[in-house]
Amino acid sequence: MNPETRAALAGCSTATLTMQLLKRGLRATAMRGVRPLAPGQGRVVGEAYTVRFIPMREDLSDPAVLGAPGNPQRSAIEECPPGAILCMDGLGNAEVATLGDILAERLRVRGVAACVTDSATRDAEAVVATGFPVWCQGRAAPPHITGLAMGDRQVRIGCGGVAVVPGDVLVCDDDGVVVIPRALVEEVAAGAVEQERLEAFIQERIRAGYSVPESYPPNADTLAAYEAWKRRGAK
Repeated sequence: MNPETRAALAGCSTATLTMQLLKRGLRATAMRGVRPLAPGQGRVVGEAYTVRFIPMREDLSDPAVLGAPGNPQRSAIEECPPGAILCMDGLGNAEVATLGDILAERLRVRGVAACVTDSATRDAEAVVATGFPVWCQGRAAPPHITGLAMGDRQVRIGCGGVAVVPGDVLVCDDDGVVVIPRALVEEVAAGAVEQERLEAFIQERIRAGYSVPESYPPNADTLAAYEAWKRRGAK
């Protein structure tokens, strides 16, 4: 993802992006139940580096696995590139946590942009104190091995009911997390910037007294007025 595209996406809401994806035939792009761990995390954009968990099985979920060589989650903590987003498929299990304060701090130190998981976060206040942005299904004390086992990393996953392919672009804000297929990132970003500019104009019309049916969705008269507004150099 080039810097211009990243900057464009950082200026557009997840609400706008879901509409742009819908216009391209993609409906299942907004993660269900995945929300900011703390208020004020802002908007974060990054390419997905994935981790997949599987259902817990006692021989696969012994505490010894946490320190085992090649543990996919622990390897991902060290391999997720700076600026990327670690995205973990926790099978939607909000009763256990796939992230805690030590892992969050390591990700922050390494320059990872954020973590997204459809399970919970433990040591939540300590994670918030690191300043590392997290989107998850809430807070829970038990570690992941009480309900999950390690699967793999950098494979296709499901997170919050949405398919995520390594390298897809995630945009996270106060409304949640949206997944943009890598092949569509540039055109979605361009469309989102134009949509937000048009909607800023429509807000001006609403404030000026125009009704919603007159303005949104924009009819031919509204679009003509919008083009004139742009020609006048309005931002």
